[in-house]
Amino acid sequence: MKQDTIELEGVVSDVLPNATFRVDLQNGHRLLATTAGKIRKFKVRILAGDRVTVEVSPYDLTRGRITYRHKD
Repeated sequence: MKQDTIELEGVVSDVLPNATFRVDLQNGHRLLATTAGKIRKFKVRILAGDRVTVEVSPYDLTRGRITYRHKD
């Protein structure tokens, strides 16, 4: 079940309530993403302008899960 996700890179454009973020992808699309459990567990700070890796389900391309924040 884990292998049917699409990994994409994007930039956080908006920080929304409840650990939700609006992410602009490199291909021009925009989606809503929440933080993955590990990121929440280790209290990784994600701010607007951060480069992130997002896992997207092929069934719903408007929502995703942030799995990694790149160190810029």
